[in-house]
Amino acid sequence: MKRRIKHVTVLGSGIMGSGIAAHFANIGVQVLLLDIIPFELTEAELKKGLTKDDKIVRNRIATENFVKLQKSSPALLYSPKFAERITVGNFDDDLEKIKKTDWIIEVVVERLDIKKSVYEKIEQHRKPGTLVSSNTSGIPIHFLIEGRSEDFKKYFAGTHFFNPVRYLPLLEVIPTPETDPEIIKFYMEYGAKFLGKTTVLAKDTPAFIANRIGVFSMMNLLHEIKGLGLSVSDIDKLTGPIIGRPKSATFRTADVVGLDTLVMVANGVRESNMEATEYYDVFKLPDYVQQMVENKWLGSKSQQGFYKKIKNAEGKSEIHGLNLDTMEYELQGKSEFPTLELTKNIDKPIDRFKVLIGGKDKAAELYRKSLGALFAYVSHKVPEISDEVYKIDDAMRAGFGWENGPFEIWDAVGVQKGIELAKEAGYEVSDWVRNVESFYKVNEEGQSIYFDKNSGNYTNIPGQEDFIILDNIRKNKTLWSNSGSAIQDLGDGIINFEIRSKMNSLGGEVLDGLNRAIDLAEKDYDGLVIGNQGANFSVGANLAMILMMAIDQDWDDLNMAIAYFQKSMMRVRYSSVPVIVAPHGMTLGGGCEMTMHADRVVAAAETYIGLVETGVGVIPGGGGTKEMALRVSREFHSDDVKNNRLRDMFMNIAMGKVATSAYEAYDMGILEDHKDIVVVNKNRQIKTAKMLALSLAEHGYTQPIEQKVKVLGRDALGMFLVGTDQMLTGKYISEHDKLIADKLANVLVGGNLSEPTVVTEQYLLNLERETFLQLCGERKTLERIQFMLTKGKPLRN
Repeated sequence: MKRRIKHVTVLGSGIMGSGIAAHFANIGVQVLLLDIIPFELTEAELKKGLTKDDKIVRNRIATENFVKLQKSSPALLYSPKFAERITVGNFDDDLEKIKKTDWIIEVVVERLDIKKSVYEKIEQHRKPGTLVSSNTSGIPIHFLIEGRSEDFKKYFAGTHFFNPVRYLPLLEVIPTPETDPEIIKFYMEYGAKFLGKTTVLAKDTPAFIANRIGVFSMMNLLHEIKGLGLSVSDIDKLTGPIIGRPKSATFRTADVVGLDTLVMVANGVRESNMEATEYYDVFKLPDYVQQMVENKWLGSKSQQGFYKKIKNAEGKSEIHGLNLDTMEYELQGKSEFPTLELTKNIDKPIDRFKVLIGGKDKAAELYRKSLGALFAYVSHKVPEISDEVYKIDDAMRAGFGWENGPFEIWDAVGVQKGIELAKEAGYEVSDWVRNVESFYKVNEEGQSIYFDKNSGNYTNIPGQEDFIILDNIRKNKTLWSNSGSAIQDLGDGIINFEIRSKMNSLGGEVLDGLNRAIDLAEKDYDGLVIGNQGANFSVGANLAMILMMAIDQDWDDLNMAIAYFQKSMMRVRYSSVPVIVAPHGMTLGGGCEMTMHADRVVAAAETYIGLVETGVGVIPGGGGTKEMALRVSREFHSDDVKNNRLRDMFMNIAMGKVATSAYEAYDMGILEDHKDIVVVNKNRQIKTAKMLALSLAEHGYTQPIEQKVKVLGRDALGMFLVGTDQMLTGKYISEHDKLIADKLANVLVGGNLSEPTVVTEQYLLNLERETFLQLCGERKTLERIQFMLTKGKPLRN
C-alpha cells in the first residue's frame, strides 16, 4: 500500500522543531506544531488579566516559536504564505489530534526520561500504523523504544535533521532492530524524493555519522591549534572555502552551533567507550574549552564564544577573537600563508589538496596533520558507523557543508599518500585500506562506483538512476566544448548545454556555445536542457566586457553584443525543439533572462533569481524587460489590473529584487504556474529536465509563434514619472536612480506612444537595447560597474 503524507505533527517547537515544521510546510504538508504549557504567566499576560486556562497562554511557547520561524533570517519558509500550513497548540490540549496525523516527529529536549514520557502519551492517542520518529542527535535510538508496543516499535526510527533544516540537506535515518524494513525504505525514499534530502542510512552508534566525523575533525583542530601557534582566525581562514568548507569554517561554526552542543556530542562519544585509546583522547575537552563552558562563553547564544563583538574607542563594532593563551579577546591580525598563494589559480577545492599538503609553512603542517588524523579515523569507522564509504562522504557534504567528503579528499591526494600522512600524524589506518587503489571510480556508463570493503570489489552507488552527474559523463559524452561552455549527450535524443565560465557569467564564448547547442539539437536531437551543477546557475552577463566597450566608446560593438545576447535568448524561446532551463542557486540578470525564455523551467527550490541590472546602472538588456512587459500584458483585463500589475513588475525590476526561493519566483512572475516546476532535491534536477524535454518531444512539440504585446504608452508612463519625481523629492533615490527608473518605465510601456498599442517583441527588444546603450554612456553607470568589478578602484581614463 502506498503511504501518503498529508499531515505531520511535530512535538517540540524550538529551533529544530520549528525548522522541521517549516520544511514540511514548504513541500505542501499540513503541520501541527505542539509544545508544553508555560509554567508561569508573563507580566504582559498578568496585565491583560489572563490566566493559565486561557488558550493564548497555554499555546504561548509554540506560538512564540512560530512567530520566530516566520521572521527567521535566512528564511526557513520558501514563501511567507506557506506559514498558513502550520497550526500550533500544546501537549495537554491537542495531543489527541495525532489520531488524524500521518507522521509524528518528536523534537523535545535531549533527555531520555522526558522523551519516554512523551512516547507514553503518544501511545494513548496514536492510531496503529502511524509513523513515529525522533530527531535526537545523541541518545541511542534503541533506548527510546524500551517499553513501547510492538506496533510503535515497528514504525519507529530516528530521523536526524540538521540545522537549519531548509538549507542543510542531510537526513540520517537510524532504524532499530525492530523497525519494519519497508518503513526504513519509506523514510529513505520520502526524505530524498519529497523533502529533497540526502538520506543516509546510519547505524545506531554514538552521534551517528556526520556528527561523529565532524566533531572528531573539529576536536582534533582544537587540540592542534596551540601546538602550531595559530590563532582562531588563522584556523578559520585555513579551514573555510579554501578547502571547500563553509565560510563559518571551524570556530565560527562552533559559535553558531553552540559550544555546549559540541561538548555534549564529544562527551557522549567518550562516555560510550566505543573509541580506541588514540581517538578517545581527541574527544577530551582541552582546558580552554572547559574554561569557556564554565564561563558560559557558548557562542552566538551567549553573545561570546571563540569570537565576540566589541565596540572600539570610536564606538564602532569589531569582531575580536579569543586568545587561547590569555583567554582574553583581541583584534585578530591578518596572517599570510605562502602555501595558500600557490592555490590561487586552482578553481576546484578538491584539486587544491595536493598543493596544500606540500607547502613548507604552518598552513601546510596543519593540513598534513589534520588530514592524516581524519583519514585514519574514517578508515576505522568502516564498518562501525557505516559499511560503505560513500555514506560517510554523503553525510559530511550534506550535514556539514563540506564540498568533498573525507574519502573523496583521500582519493585526491592519493591513497598511499594519505596513509603516509596518517602515520606522520601519529595514527595507523585500518588494514582494509592498504590494498585499495582508490575509493571511487566512474564506470563506462558514467556512474560512480565505490570500493566495498566487505566484497573487496567496486560496487554501484545505489539511487543513481534518479539523477545525472555531469562530472561523470564529460569524458565519454561531451560532443563539443570551448573555454566557457560544453555540450553533453544525455541520451534518448536529449543534449545538455553547460555553462562553465568563471562564476558562470554569460560572455561571448557562452553565447557561441548556446547557439551551437541549439543548432545541434535542431539538426540531430529531440530536445535541449540548459543546466549545470556548479554552485550557481549564472551570475549574469560579463560585466567586464560591457565596461571595456563602454569606456572605449565602442558603441557599435556593444550594440552588436547586446543584439547577439537578445537574439540568443529569442532562439531559446523560438527554437524548433523544446528547451528546458534548470536554474539553481544564484540566477541573476542574464541567467534570469535565459530562464524566462525557456519552454519550461525545472528550478531547484533553492533558486535565488531576479533581474538585478539596475544595481549597476542599466536595465535588463537581454530580453528581460521585454519579457516582463509581455507577461504583464496578458493580465490587462481592467484599468486597475493594468496599472497594479505593471507597477508591481516595474518595482521588482527597479529595485533589483531577487526571489529567495523558486516558489517566491512564482509570485514575482519569473516562473509561471502553468508550465514551470520546482524540484526540492537539486540532485534530480538535470534528470527531471531531461525527462520533461523528452516528454514534450514525444507529445509532438511545435515551434512557438512569436507573440504580440499590448503596451500602454504615455498614460502609464505618466504614472511612473510622477512616482519617481516624488521619490526624488523625498530623497529616497538619487538623480541617477531616477534616470534609470524613468528609462525602465519607458520600455515597459512601449515608449512615447499616444495610446495603448499592440507591438512586436522585436519592437520592445530594440527599445530595450537602445535604452541599455544610453545608460552605458552615463558616467555614474560606469562607476557602478567598475565598483562591482574592482571593489572601488578608480576608473581608467
